[in-house]
This record gives sequence, C-alpha cells and structure tokens, in this order.
Amino acid sequence: MKIAKSGVILVIAILLLVPGLVFAGGQQGAAPAAPARDFTDNPWTNGQDLSGRTVNVFGAFVDEDARRFRESMRLFEEQTGIRVVYEGSGDFESLITIRVEGGSPPDMAAFPQPGLLGDFVQGGYIIDMNQWFDMPYLQRQYDQSWLDMATMNGKMAGIWHRANIKSLVWYPKQAFEAAGYQIPTTWDELLALSDQIVADGGVPWTIGIESAGATGWVGTDWIEDILLRTAPVEKYDAWTRGELPFNSPEVRRAFEIMSEIWFNDDYVLGGTDGILLTPFGDAPRALFTNPPAAWLHRQASFIPAFFPDGVRVGVDVDYFYLPGIDPEFGNPVLGAGDIYGVFTDKPEVRALAHYMTQGISTKSWVQAGGFISPHRDADLAWYPTDLDRGYAEILQNADTFRFDGSDLMPGPVGAGTFWTKMVDYINGEPLDSVLRAIDASWPR
Repeated sequence: MKIAKSGVILVIAILLLVPGLVFAGGQQGAAPAAPARDFTDNPWTNGQDLSGRTVNVFGAFVDEDARRFRESMRLFEEQTGIRVVYEGSGDFESLITIRVEGGSPPDMAAFPQPGLLGDFVQGGYIIDMNQWFDMPYLQRQYDQSWLDMATMNGKMAGIWHRANIKSLVWYPKQAFEAAGYQIPTTWDELLALSDQIVADGGVPWTIGIESAGATGWVGTDWIEDILLRTAPVEKYDAWTRGELPFNSPEVRRAFEIMSEIWFNDDYVLGGTDGILLTPFGDAPRALFTNPPAAWLHRQASFIPAFFPDGVRVGVDVDYFYLPGIDPEFGNPVLGAGDIYGVFTDKPEVRALAHYMTQGISTKSWVQAGGFISPHRDADLAWYPTDLDRGYAEILQNADTFRFDGSDLMPGPVGAGTFWTKMVDYINGEPLDSVLRAIDASWPR
C-alpha cells in the first residue's frame, strides 16, 4: 500500500508537535529534567559536581553480601550522583591478578587477604592512601592496629571496611548456667574450668580440623591466637613476614600451650582422632546434645551458620572472649576483614574512598546483621542484636587487633605447610620436625 508523501509529512509533524507521543514499543512521556543539585557542602566530593560518573569495585563476596554492599553504597550515590558498580567473583584471587597485570584493573578491589594486596603494592600498582588522607584523619577513623596492618612497604595500601572476630569460645548457655559454671576471664581460669568439667564427668572441648583440601587451618588459628597472648605484637608481625622462624622460642611456646589442651584426652572429645576426623563445621554440634557431649568450642564469629536448625544464639548457645595468657600483652583480638586497594586516581574514586573511611558507609550493612565495622565512628546502637553488638564491643575493647597470620603468609606456607604440618603434628610427628619443615618451605 502506498502512502502519499503529504501524509508522511503530516504524521511527522504531529509527532514533533504533540508532547508525549512516541513510536510503538517506546517509552511514553519524557522524563522530567532532574533538578539542579548543589554539591558545595558535600563531605566526600570536596564541593565538586561528580554526578554521572562511575566507580568500579571488584571483590570476592557474592550473593547476599554483594547485595548488602550495594545497599551500603546507596547513601553515597544519592548524595554525590556517583554510581558504584560492584562485581563479585569466587575466583577473585586469580581474576584480579589477570586484570591488573593485563592493564584493566578495577578502580578499587576488596581484598580478603592482605598478603595478596601486598603483592600489588610491591608491584607498584596500588595508590598510597597517605597521598589522599593525612594521618591525624586516619587515626580518628581507625584504631592504630588497623593502620599498622594496612601499612605495606611504607605505603598505606588500602582502607578497611569490614571485620570479623576469631577470638571467641562458644558454650551451651542454659546447660552451662545450670551447672553453675562461670565465664573465665584469664587463661588460668579457662584451664580451671576445663578441669572442673572433667571432674564433673564431662568433656570440656570439641575440636575438629577436617576441611577437605584446607584441613588443618583450624589449628593455625589457635597458634595465632596464643602467640598474640604470649609475645609482643612486633614478634607476631615479624612471624607473618617470615622474619621470626616457626622454630623460635616464641612460636614453639604457642604450640606447646595449644598442646596442653589438644593432647589431653580428658579435655577433647574423641582425643586427637576426634580432632583429625571431625569436620570443622560439625564440631560445635557437640554443644547441643542433652547433656552436652562437650562444653567449649573456640571458633570465629561465622560459626553460627553451622549450628543446627532452631538453635538460638544468646539463648541456647553463647560466646565469651578467649582470655589473655600473659597479662603484659593485654587483650588482643585475632580476626580478618576486607581491605580495599585503589588502582586509579580519579576524583570520583577519591570521593568513594573518603566515604568508605567513615562509619556511616557501613551503617546499613551493620543494621542488616552479621557485619562488624572497623571504624571508630561506627555507633554501637546500629547493631541489631546483642550478638552483633558483643562482637563490636570485643573489637573496640581490644588492646591490639591482628589479621589471621596464615592469610598474611605466602601461599606455600600459610595455605600449605602450616596447614599440613598441623595435621602431621596431631598425628604424632615431633614438634622439632614440624617447625623445621614449615620454615624450610618459606619462599626465599
């Protein structure tokens, strides 16, 4: 069918003159123009209008954690007009290396292992945050321990945004109270409690280190916690850098103190066989039998995810801080967290980094639960439960905080011989042999 040329012209004229008319399949009604925004007093952009720009963030957390991260960025996006695009991958460790060395890094990356970030610092890829923030500001935002851990090769390698706590002991709350047991506040009291449980016919500890290819990591956490309680923190730092050998008096003593519990068959459910054969996620189940098959379980703040259905934290089970050992070293805390390294220098990236150094950037994630903010200005009132608030209080009250040592060490050690030799030690290999073998595996 032919249409007259004049008819075509008429149709076009109508479409141009009548607002809101569009071709079929299109969007009806033009969006109203956005009102002009005043960024003069914006605390993160230094008064610049950066709206419409994008910051790309890459990390290892996915699914619900990724959703919560995006939600925590909403305030920043609303206040600055900058879009934050997050991409998460379970293959983060390998992909970040490919992207950075291939010349296409993200603007920022969330590192769950500071050791990997340190590799990029050494390679000259990471921007020194000392160039963006002065030290008095950073010290207002973070405890000195966090700044120490972020300092690599003389540079402030990144900014901390999330923490978790490992220095915890879980116990069956109702049975514990019914038995008249008291929360220990010193290591001697912890051992005295263990002896009392044995005298009452019970088993104090449930420990399991089976974890498929990662079997043994549970033991490394014990050594790290004990070393922080028995040696200066400078020794711990030197140990994680390979400057203090495993076969040193300090590290040897940590193994020996751990052995007083682990190798006492009266203390541990199933003895050393139980330690070796019990999956780490199954170990706390001994707390929930009636009566408890065991009464104490040292594990990190993530372990409630492995509790049986229906177990109520704070009612059926609770936790206390793993006590100090030598009073001169106070109350240290072992944990982990996410540190964000920055690869590109752009005004919008600087703005996001500024935002993420402040507690307000964690508020929505804290309120959602299961998140601990490392920021000094994070409000305890944000935490939704006593459980979460208790974690935060332990962190805030710590005399020092240090990252999981095996995660700081080179892979062949931290995720290699340190794990495997823990297994060999429990199987009966002499301590001298174990310590020398780990030292021999350190890359030179």
